[in-house]
Amino acid sequence: MIEVTKPGLHDTVQDLGRFDYQKFGVVAGGAMDPYSHRIANLLVGNEKREATLEMTFVGPRLLFREAALIAICGGDFTPTMEGLPVPMWRPVFIRKGSELRFGAAKAGCRAYLAVAGGLDVPLVLGSRSTYVKAGLGGLDGRALIKGDVVQVMSASGLAEVMKKRLSSDALFRAADWQIAQKFLPTLSNHYEIRVMRGRQYELFDEASRHRFWNEPFTVSSQSDRMGYRINGPALHLEEAEEMISEAVTYGSIQVPADGNPIILAADRQTTGGYPKIGQLSSIDFTKLAQAKAGDQLLFKEVTIEESHCLFTKQEMNLKALLAAIRNRFS
Repeated sequence: MIEVTKPGLHDTVQDLGRFDYQKFGVVAGGAMDPYSHRIANLLVGNEKREATLEMTFVGPRLLFREAALIAICGGDFTPTMEGLPVPMWRPVFIRKGSELRFGAAKAGCRAYLAVAGGLDVPLVLGSRSTYVKAGLGGLDGRALIKGDVVQVMSASGLAEVMKKRLSSDALFRAADWQIAQKFLPTLSNHYEIRVMRGRQYELFDEASRHRFWNEPFTVSSQSDRMGYRINGPALHLEEAEEMISEAVTYGSIQVPADGNPIILAADRQTTGGYPKIGQLSSIDFTKLAQAKAGDQLLFKEVTIEESHCLFTKQEMNLKALLAAIRNRFS
């Protein structure tokens, strides 16, 4: 059991989302940064879909009523226990009665806490993810508040072995290894994001298409889990078009009449009627999820085939990580 002794700015339980109900208008939701979420789960012996705690901008204080095996991935929220820094991107054993504290984000803006077994909140339409605007899923459909107690499910056999190996009388004990640096996301104030052409790309005038690929855009403060508004050169269609609403997905780049793009994110609507100039490659969802107001985005064109290759390489790396963890603790 984990007790919230002080909530962060916006702490919600998230998994990889609920994808079978979009035809009924139900938002998919899920972790904004699925890569960091998945790695955190792998590091504690969980399946990739298990629920983690997503923290945004400022993290919480959490009291562990039972000993636990955890991993923290994503943005740097300077996690500490009694003033001692808690390492990220590796398994960490937490002693019963210890309080884990997070501060404000030093790099990125979202971090993920995975606990061996996964966070135990009710399944709603096949997912434990929180969609706050509809009060759906998670813990009572909302962000965590002071006094909340989150249960933890039974750990896997692999997790139990890891926990036993790292068990200690110390406040916490981290593994003496971590994810290789080349597999960690690079967090900065400037992100090059790979994008494929959207369905309505050819409807935009030549000048707009040129500006889209060659000029930077800035993340607006009017950005959230539903979508990122970005400011920069205005983008316009060659001629006005009446569009029929169609399906959208994470990373769809819509352009409303004012010419300022909106990049749809995890809590996006299920359909949209604005023309789409581009579609983010899923390989760079982490960059979008960790970008904050004022950060700059520069779009780089990739083909669908190139995006598939990048995705396949990432999946192979995650499989290799899981195999290495199993081999180390076998």
